[in-house]
Amino acid sequence: MPRLAIAVGSARKPKLAAVHEALDQIAGLFSPGTSFEIVGVEVETGVSHTPICRDELMRGARQRAEALRTVAKQNGESWNYFVGLEGGLDRIEENGRQRVFLESWAYVSNGHRGHFGRSGAVELPQALADEVLRRGTELSAAIDEFAQQTGIRDAQGAWGVLSANRITRQESFRIAVIAAFAPFYNEKLYNQGISHDFFVGR
Repeated sequence: MPRLAIAVGSARKPKLAAVHEALDQIAGLFSPGTSFEIVGVEVETGVSHTPICRDELMRGARQRAEALRTVAKQNGESWNYFVGLEGGLDRIEENGRQRVFLESWAYVSNGHRGHFGRSGAVELPQALADEVLRRGTELSAAIDEFAQQTGIRDAQGAWGVLSANRITRQESFRIAVIAAFAPFYNEKLYNQGISHDFFVGR
């Protein structure tokens, strides 16, 4: 029975639970009977506590995975995949107005190549966006104050608060992880070319 070791660049429960759930859903797409060993390791991201643009989100996710590769080399670990997860904000201009969205990103590497995956996005209320972007408050602290609760980051997350718990932080990362793993479990499709004869005949 194939067994793959997956290193995740975080020890936070929602992130690890998201990876567990995602891998449970895609295990059969690797090969029959595949099982996973998941190891959470806290690593440095090289980005701010609350990334405030898509480039920073992607960089944070990638750098978590790359830090895991370094840990593996230093400690002689034989991990098959390295998973970096990063949540934060993205900003766009729409009709002259700045809109701010919460997103969850994943980067998965097998040590030779890596791929990104992203959740959907949920728009932040203006007051919450201002608290983070203008006053520099970390999102985890700002959402606790905004919702008048404590420990939201390790529970439903800002995702849960904003979506009335229809989408949790864990769920957003689950989607991102499945998407980032797609080029690995669906490798044949990603490696095939496009037949132009197909389009000619249509």
